[in-house]
Amino acid sequence: MLAVIGGSGVVGSAVFEMKRRVVARTPYGEASGPLNFGEISGRTAVFLARHGPGHIHPPHQVNYRANLWALKEAGAREVVSIAAVGGIDDDCAPGVIAIPDQIIDYTSGREHTYFDGGDRQVRHIDFTLPYHTALRDALIAAARRLDEPVIERGCYAATQGPRLETTAEIARLARDGASLVGMTGMPEAALARELELPYAHLCVVANWAAGRGDSTIAISHDAIEQTMRESVTRVARIIANYAASRGESLRETH
Repeated sequence: MLAVIGGSGVVGSAVFEMKRRVVARTPYGEASGPLNFGEISGRTAVFLARHGPGHIHPPHQVNYRANLWALKEAGAREVVSIAAVGGIDDDCAPGVIAIPDQIIDYTSGREHTYFDGGDRQVRHIDFTLPYHTALRDALIAAARRLDEPVIERGCYAATQGPRLETTAEIARLARDGASLVGMTGMPEAALARELELPYAHLCVVANWAAGRGDSTIAISHDAIEQTMRESVTRVARIIANYAASRGESLRETH
């Protein structure tokens, strides 16, 4: 089963056929919102709104542990995460879709591991390549089949939020090698790795990061919302194409 984490636009799109909704409770508390079960391109799928109904959970208070645990318990075998990001590199303009291959974690104070003592033995996961290579490659292949241009590499900087960054902070992230900036990529990716869930990011550049492009003086929230409305269908089509191709490959192996 494919799991998709992101905004509610995917559930409202034509590619997701919702069939039932379940409230998920876990040893780590309740997930951000109900699990929405349905189908994407004939393949069983589950969708979770990361920030909850009505976007009520700020990025630093999202219960990432409960979210990933709930998806795993529900039967998810891979996770595609949709995220709105700011563009740092010159080719990361608003409206661009990127599938990053690296992460730098600037967050703090978040519950970032399942191995935090108690009766669970500590496990030091390998995080050299934070995203699942085969899943990334499959999403890139889906975009190519659709002639949908995507940036196939990049470094996602995960910041604390909920405020946006300063110009100086973005300049620092650029010096560190980040090409995209968001607030939810960690610990989500690391927790998925701890649960052995293949995980990849589909990032939509919603705006230029502070000090870049038309965000030299300020960042327009209206422009961000408009960009996301225009981009969600493109992202949904990539996921639908991937789900269809994955379903075909699964049928061929049986």
